[in-house]
Amino acid sequence: MSETNTYLVTPVCKEDFAGIKALYQHVARQGGGIARTEDEITDDYIRHNLDTAMARGVCFVAKVDAQIVGEIHAYPPFPRLFAHILSDLTIAVHPNYQAIGVGRAVFTALLDEVKQHRPDICRIELFVRESNHKAIAFYHSLGFEIEGHFKQRVRRADGDLEMDIPMAWLRSN
Repeated sequence: MSETNTYLVTPVCKEDFAGIKALYQHVARQGGGIARTEDEITDDYIRHNLDTAMARGVCFVAKVDAQIVGEIHAYPPFPRLFAHILSDLTIAVHPNYQAIGVGRAVFTALLDEVKQHRPDICRIELFVRESNHKAIAFYHSLGFEIEGHFKQRVRRADGDLEMDIPMAWLRSN
């Protein structure tokens, strides 16, 4: 557990379900962040991510008082030949708590967990929209590198298509 400024970062627990769902709905409502619309933030979507991350991946939340203001999760994809990878990474930070270190705190917790307790993980991967320059710079600052471009992969709300940028963090030996 780590406390930074006025928020507390802890591993996720099942009791965090409702708070995480509310956070994701709020972030999705803003647009441009997570790759889901508000109506796609269902109980099944949240439950799948939490159950999978808790069972075989990594998941942290940031709380201010009892409110969840940030969440990050990632887990290995199937088949087993990808067991050394954390993928399906999603980070969400409440708009009122952005640019004060919440995102960096939950991301650092995830990276520290991998470095200290998950020697089986050699790679963490994520996707970011080409237009999200702030996020790309943030991921670079954490040690992620751009690995390519997926042209016309993301359909924006205005109907235009943009590239998705795959980025990866690799464990240094």
